[in-house]
Amino acid sequence: MSYIAKRTTGTAGAPLFLTFHGTGGTEDQFHGFAEQLLPGAHIVSPRGDVSENGAARFFKRAAEGVYDMDDLNERTHAMADFIADEIAQTGATRTIGLGYSNGANILASVAINQGDLVDDLILMHPLIPFAPTPQRCLEGRRVLITAGENDPICPPKLTHQLANYLTGQGAKVTMHWHNGGHGIAQSEIAAVEKFLAA
Repeated sequence: MSYIAKRTTGTAGAPLFLTFHGTGGTEDQFHGFAEQLLPGAHIVSPRGDVSENGAARFFKRAAEGVYDMDDLNERTHAMADFIADEIAQTGATRTIGLGYSNGANILASVAINQGDLVDDLILMHPLIPFAPTPQRCLEGRRVLITAGENDPICPPKLTHQLANYLTGQGAKVTMHWHNGGHGIAQSEIAAVEKFLAA
């Protein structure tokens, strides 16, 4: 599957940095941020190919927190193929993914299904309202989860469940909480910078 995507060509041997926007966002939402975070990296930012009342998303849902699981499965495999193609084209030996909200969910779903594709995952306000199957390829992967303690869309209980699942698969999980809701707090930006610098 091909996506409309924004690309910045990096230097030879540089990592591949993929960004995934939230519902209603575009490929521009985090592209410039990624360029600032990792100058010289290959940056690829796909646009979600599902329209929900005109808002771009990466997979369908029946309601808030109620996913169309068949569609999620189909689009997860399509995104995994897209990521694999980008890795092959850039020749990158390290791949980083950053996603917010719906973008975090498609990134997490790819990792849950094909854990060896992305080395470092930054999941900002993810929501995985189902029990994933074991994925041993996640062992050793670095994961940052950022979340709001008063997020009405992503309940903290489910955020903790996702973190516990990832830890159970051997991933190295770091969590950052702020006392806000679903919006991105400045402290999350600092957490992302610290995570990438480590």
